[in-house]
Amino acid sequence: MLPIADSFEHGYQGCQIRYGRGRAAELGDALGERGLGDALVVCGSNVGANDDLMDPIREGLGDRLAGVFDGTTPDKRVETAFDLLDRRAEVGADALVAVGGGSSLDIARQATLLDVDGRDLADLRDDAEAGADALGDLAPGTDPAIPVVVIPTTFAGADVSTGGSLEVLDADASPTGQPMTVSGGGAMPAIDLADPALFETTPRSVLAGSAMNGFDKGIETPYAADASPVSDATAIHGTRLLRDALPRVAGDRPEGPSATDRAVVGSLLVQLDRKISVIHAFGHGFARRYDVQQGAVHAAVAPHVLAYLFDEVDASRRALANGLGVATAGRDGDAIAEDVVSEVAAVRDSLPVPSRLRELDPVEEADFPAIARYVADDWSMDRAPEGLDAAPESIEGVLREAW
Repeated sequence: MLPIADSFEHGYQGCQIRYGRGRAAELGDALGERGLGDALVVCGSNVGANDDLMDPIREGLGDRLAGVFDGTTPDKRVETAFDLLDRRAEVGADALVAVGGGSSLDIARQATLLDVDGRDLADLRDDAEAGADALGDLAPGTDPAIPVVVIPTTFAGADVSTGGSLEVLDADASPTGQPMTVSGGGAMPAIDLADPALFETTPRSVLAGSAMNGFDKGIETPYAADASPVSDATAIHGTRLLRDALPRVAGDRPEGPSATDRAVVGSLLVQLDRKISVIHAFGHGFARRYDVQQGAVHAAVAPHVLAYLFDEVDASRRALANGLGVATAGRDGDAIAEDVVSEVAAVRDSLPVPSRLRELDPVEEADFPAIARYVADDWSMDRAPEGLDAAPESIEGVLREAW
């Protein structure tokens, strides 16, 4: 079993990562070190009602707690971000503290870019109706003025990131027939506070839904076209931790707190210099057609995507084997690839997540040709392994294997 430190700090692209049990107690001091006063906590209604989670955060902030905005939802609507900014102005908070999964973290970060973008809701809708080029990005080249502290409580790996998008028009109102979204790229959190004790307040079903999303970040990075020895190192080490810990934390092999600690560190490591690639492209393709949880899509397709990649290219199979505990000495590439796929499927099968696309409502097999085109066109495919010719017809074949 790989050892991990009880507590550590690490700087990454302007974000200070603070890991350790009980570090929620440092929230007020962390804000003070940056010369910040009050903070508005940002979360969804379920998180806001979870006192086991919120009490340590409230206590950690102490008299720096300006209030709680518990209106985030998985829809990640631009209206929610504007509501958040209104609430922030009302309480006069210097900073946002986003708690929970990717939805809350993304809405908080993108709201800080809305704050400096200059367009109101009507402007954004007008631009969206005029097309993607008119909508563009939020505040390009501009740094946000409101600092964000993120406190993740799931394994989706959305914390050490500038990512996230806000839906401006739904599919019915969009000129393209697909949801129109907007995002900006300059909102890296000031602090990422990763406290394993807070993860243990999250329902196991929620942790499982996020687990494959985070796990796949470690799997994808080594085979990405722009991978490097540095990105491989963090991805492979993080994957080792997640392979062992996720089934014990979110799946069918429960263990004590140490497994949670390893899972949290693993989820941090796979985010550092991560390379979103083919598996995420499949998730994005489904998101353009359905309102479906990304972790569920990843769970159903990940082994089949890997099998497809290994049939076409090397896809760094030996590096992945290293992260997944697959023996490589004296073995040929095909045998290694087969065992890598089996190990990924075994982690998936240990979690209460779908193993087939047919288990996802409202996915329909008749939509596969359209989804395959979305996947082929997705920006994540720009990082596909060198030599892969991911034509829609081939992608559709993978979807049918996963059905």
